[in-house]
Amino acid sequence: MATTKKLKHSEIEAKDRLSDLPESVILHMLSFLNAKHAVQTCVLSTRWKNLWKLLPVLIFNFTDFQFYKKFMNFIFKVLSLRNSSVTLQALEYKRDGGQIDPRLLKNIVNYAISHNVQRLGLCSYTKISQIPLRMFSCQSLTHLKLCTYPRKGPETMFPNSFNLPALISLQLQHFVFCLGDNNCAEPFSTFNKLNSLLISNCYLSGEGTLCISNVTLVDLTLYNEFYRFYTIELCTPSLCTFSFDGTPSQKLLGSNVSSLEHVEIYAEVIPHQEEPPLILFNWLLEFPNIKSLTVSTTTLQVPCFEAIFYFLLKIPFYLIIFVFYKNIN
Repeated sequence: MATTKKLKHSEIEAKDRLSDLPESVILHMLSFLNAKHAVQTCVLSTRWKNLWKLLPVLIFNFTDFQFYKKFMNFIFKVLSLRNSSVTLQALEYKRDGGQIDPRLLKNIVNYAISHNVQRLGLCSYTKISQIPLRMFSCQSLTHLKLCTYPRKGPETMFPNSFNLPALISLQLQHFVFCLGDNNCAEPFSTFNKLNSLLISNCYLSGEGTLCISNVTLVDLTLYNEFYRFYTIELCTPSLCTFSFDGTPSQKLLGSNVSSLEHVEIYAEVIPHQEEPPLILFNWLLEFPNIKSLTVSTTTLQVPCFEAIFYFLLKIPFYLIIFVFYKNIN
């Protein structure tokens, strides 16, 4: 009797419960893996042999490979063998600091668009001119992440116009915005559904104004490590949250931020420099009607701390306590 119970227990232990899950659940789990690891699951059992071909999300990360040629061949093979009838929800290509082969870039973009991609991320050294033009008029694209990396040679200029009617989220890194005839760059006004915008280490082609003008934008995040002086003008009547991280070296104008409620500032200010602390204080003056202000301890340690504290006194008392409490813990 004891032996029978032991055998039954062993059978239960040996049962492959993971493979018994619904296909949709397994594919959802695989979507969190890099493509190489997702493909490697094909050796687990006959049930898993072709599941990777149905993946709705493809994440190609160069860190999984020793040589770029193998990485490139792997991507070509995955795209050619994947079930073409399955809609592609997201595709991401990551090669930090490395150049992407123009043929591979064209293949990735064309494949993604022809499969109605919704989220697309391209992170590598590339030129905008090498990206197929059809990407800039993709009807299904809702989230776009473009990251280039500075190298010797021409700067990567951001296109003057996009036609992405469904775009909700846009992330940009290491781009240069070209100034127009009025000494102003206004690259985001054509996005009619844009909700979230992240700009990281981007700057202007000369001295002028970067006008972030968009009527639907709700969340704006700026990262800045460059010590460049220019003006950023916010014409964003729906903006609710503004976040900044880095060195505050730009003049900020809130010409239309009537809906702004939450501001987060994580500033790194170099000691004995007068401009950034003064700029930071002038930023706060542009947001007189906000409901909450979150600042880092490094921000509170800037030389003009007394002036910032005076600004905090204009905010309801419970929010002042919240700011200090959040930085202490």
